[in-house]
Amino acid sequence: MLEVTGLAWGVTIGAVVLLLALDLIVAALKPHRVGFREAVLWSVFYIAVAVLFGVIFWSYAGSQFGIEYFSGYIVEKSLSVDNLFVFVIIMTTFAVPEEHQHKVLTFGIVLALIMRGIFIAVGATLLNAFSFMFLVFGLLLLYTAVQLFRHRDEDPDVEDNVVVKGARRLFPVSDDYHGGRLFAKVDGKRLATPLFIVLVAIGGIDLLFALDSIPAVFGVTSEAYIVFAANAFALLGLRALFFLVKGLLDRLVYLSTGLAIILAFIGVKLILHWLHVDISPSVPEIPTTLSLAVIIGILAIVTVASLIKTRNDPDQKAHAGSLRASKKAPGAVSASEQERDR
Repeated sequence: MLEVTGLAWGVTIGAVVLLLALDLIVAALKPHRVGFREAVLWSVFYIAVAVLFGVIFWSYAGSQFGIEYFSGYIVEKSLSVDNLFVFVIIMTTFAVPEEHQHKVLTFGIVLALIMRGIFIAVGATLLNAFSFMFLVFGLLLLYTAVQLFRHRDEDPDVEDNVVVKGARRLFPVSDDYHGGRLFAKVDGKRLATPLFIVLVAIGGIDLLFALDSIPAVFGVTSEAYIVFAANAFALLGLRALFFLVKGLLDRLVYLSTGLAIILAFIGVKLILHWLHVDISPSVPEIPTTLSLAVIIGILAIVTVASLIKTRNDPDQKAHAGSLRASKKAPGAVSASEQERDR
């Protein structure tokens, strides 16, 4: 079992908070359109920070925990790409000006970290107290994988999100962004701006993704510290990754299929672990090194196959995937299609 001191927790959380503060300051002081070069530099920076942390952690904690960290980081990074699809849909649906997208993403990452921190604490407590929770998490991931595969060619309906609907009922919403403020006075009335609804939408989506990503990373490690670090460093690079790859997301046509396979694989791994611990030691377990190889292999195959498919058939477009059937009427135009037609 990994022994983590209070100092190590404090330093890690402090480093994450400082990096978030840096993003918030940049977003608040200089709203602007993030270009390709800037996105590349920030992406390289955050990946380098995550790798550097992993190398230092590996040297102190040993190879087993080091492999678990990198496995968890890759799982969360791959799932975060699916987040990006939904972020593109949200930005397009609400016509977020480019100079405010930086701010929206940064606040969305803060919300995601808070929610996932809560889920990590709850998940670790449940797993330590009740070993059958490995079975519950495994079945949850299998269900998610099946639903994601069934609806892999659909996009989630952002406007149909219960959190967004609730916010619209509680707050009258203005038509303008009013310089990126969350609330503004219009004709003497205090109204929420579309930016507030966008943040609510991203918060609701973050909650749904946390329900899937936390059980997934617990499938490669049971250590709460590693789960937190993998999530934090994967999310910190999400803002830059959005601006870097949003123009390329349409080409990853098999991503939802690949993620469904990864979630199913980790679900089986969790169930086998439960059987090994609670039923019979003779039940084999899937080692973390094999998990890492399988996850990397699936992502590589999915990426190459997607690029080949879209090169041969340019009309093929990727979708974020959904956990339920879309209510979009036949012939309706999706948010991603609207973005391409601009």
